[in-house]
Formats: sequence, structure tokens, C-alpha cells
Amino acid sequence: MKLLRYCNPKIIIILLITMLNGFLYGQTNSKKAITKATLLSAACPGLGQFYNKKYWKIPVIYASLGATMYYYMNNNNQYENYKSAYIAEIDDDPQTINESGHNVSNLITLQDHYRDNRDLSTFLFILMYSLNIVDACVDAHLKNYNVNDNLSLYLKPTTIHNHQGINLCLKFDL
Repeated sequence: MKLLRYCNPKIIIILLITMLNGFLYGQTNSKKAITKATLLSAACPGLGQFYNKKYWKIPVIYASLGATMYYYMNNNNQYENYKSAYIAEIDDDPQTINESGHNVSNLITLQDHYRDNRDLSTFLFILMYSLNIVDACVDAHLKNYNVNDNLSLYLKPTTIHNHQGINLCLKFDL
């Protein structure tokens, strides 16, 4: 029992109890609630946040999805306009007129610019939709998180013999 000479027996007993007994698990997660929040948020953006009672996040989600959809539609319309002006410029039909006032090289550049912005808006929409789902899942995981004063860990500055240092304090009450 050399271990007892180097360590405090109370610490060893506490460690053995926590390792051997599963009932001391401090957090409770309901797999059904997590799955339900994730699926609700995937089916309809904001519904998982509503289920988790995080109502303030719903307008943020719809604002981000609406903004990305607006920029997608705006960039797509500009792309289509410059695409039709480019087609009108390069065809040999005298009936079609380029009303944009740009030459061929400018029209190609403008098409590329608005197509890239449209694709970026699509990517951002998918990203915001995915973050909506991830947020609902994480909120459901943390819904029953134990945040009491019985367990705390904090850093505080300290001075020992004219040397500055950081003290790591762990408070563990049973």
C-alpha cells in the first residue's frame, strides 16, 4: 500500500467511488429530447429552438435565412440580366439590342461576379440552415446541465514570495 503514503486516502476513496459507480453521473440527458429537437429544427428552422424554449433565437435564424435568400435572389436576377445582355451582344441578330451599355468583356466579368455571389449566398444559406440544426441539438444537450455552486473551477492571480502566479482553484462539495 505504497499508494496510501503518497496520496490522501480521502481522494483515493472519492476517485474509486466515482469510477465504480455509474449513479454519480451529474448530468442527465434525454436522448429522445435531443433527437426531437434536432429533427424539429431540421424540419422547420426555429422549431427546435422553440422546443428548447430559446425563443429569442428564432428571429435571428429567420433573419439570417431571409438575408441569404434575398442576396441569392438579387444576385441571380443580376446574373440573368447580364447573361441575356451578353447573349444579345454576341448574336448576329440585329433585332436584339444590348440595353445594358456594357461591352462583351465587361458583361463576362459582371456575369462571373454575380454568379460567384449567388453561389456564395447559396453556401451561406446552407451554412445558416445547418447551424440552426446544430444549435438546437447543442441546446437540447445542455438543457439539463447542472450549474450549481457545488462544483466550480476558477483561476485567480496570486503572489507567493514576490513571485506572480496563477492559482487554479477547484471546489467540489458532496
